[in-house]
Amino acid sequence: MKFKLINTDKETRARAGTIVTDHGEIQTPIFMPVGTAGSVKAVHQRELTNDINAQIILGNTYHLFLRPGIDLLEKAGGLHQFINWSRPILTDSGGYQVYSLSENRKINEDGVTFKSHIDGSKHFFSPEIAIDIQRSIGADIIMAFDECTPYPCHYDYAKKSMDLTHRWLARCKTRMTETPSRYGYEQTLFPIIQGSTYEDLRKQSAEFVAAQEFPGNAIGGLSVGEPHDIMYSITEQVCGILPTDKPRYLMGVGTPGNILECIALGIDMFDCVMPTRNARNGMLFTSNGIINIRNEKWRDDLSPIDEALGGYVSTHYSKAYLRHLIVNKEILGAQIASIHNLTFYIWLVQMAREKIIEGSFSNWKRQMVKQVTQRM
Repeated sequence: MKFKLINTDKETRARAGTIVTDHGEIQTPIFMPVGTAGSVKAVHQRELTNDINAQIILGNTYHLFLRPGIDLLEKAGGLHQFINWSRPILTDSGGYQVYSLSENRKINEDGVTFKSHIDGSKHFFSPEIAIDIQRSIGADIIMAFDECTPYPCHYDYAKKSMDLTHRWLARCKTRMTETPSRYGYEQTLFPIIQGSTYEDLRKQSAEFVAAQEFPGNAIGGLSVGEPHDIMYSITEQVCGILPTDKPRYLMGVGTPGNILECIALGIDMFDCVMPTRNARNGMLFTSNGIINIRNEKWRDDLSPIDEALGGYVSTHYSKAYLRHLIVNKEILGAQIASIHNLTFYIWLVQMAREKIIEGSFSNWKRQMVKQVTQRM
């Protein structure tokens, strides 16, 4: 994997760059749709490619391990072949899912024992197993196995967890070195910075990770309930420590406003389930603000969902029609809303990239944050 920095905004830390993988280029800043179990919910791969123009998607180690299982993925030739997706894939190591299963898991130095949310069966992930599974899945970018701490979190626990994550990282690195990439293309490991909301721990973790000289770096443990100003403060601090010649991935973030603010702080890569999850409940993100399409005010509105985006779905279906589908629980409503929201998210980061290259990002961002966060 290679990263080329193209331009940096003069007033902020916003960056435009290009990540090159064996499955194609990724223009940053980028938003990555979440395809947890090999599917971006309610969205066909054709729409992801043609209408949304997703340059990379996510899969999740925990969910893919449980279903459909690693044996089948290996038989298919990896996740790319299994889901018929030719562009890059990133896999989360499963650490966040283990965090969310706090009542059904036990953590020690070796790894994590957890119960399946599907049938209660017991399983064990170690750093080595997490790497092996991701090798078999066939992701272009593999995440190190970590522990994601909750918010709020006591300092002593946050430090203990961070130190464990660092020791696990060393084991992930060793496992990557001693095992070959699968399926004939390169697979790249990203480490994850932890430390909860404590500045000294985040500094320590960022410095430790930066010293390892991985091809890219990730920031975890944010967007777990902490106030936005804390998220921004930690992100700014960590980006000030991480090397400028490597891509920076802020995991699990977030709202359109979050993304714009964090681009300005120096983040290159984002993912979040929000655009598809909220779409299925009738919440639309648009260039003019946030819409609850279930509201009566949209019943007779025959204007396109959002002409500014230019995508087929956003310009060819009316708000009234989409409201009709959502209210009547038609499956097509969830599909249209999901495609639209993802189109908007990709449009937003592409616009940010254009403005960074043009040198007009800062003024554009201030105005756009106001627009995209207002309720319509």
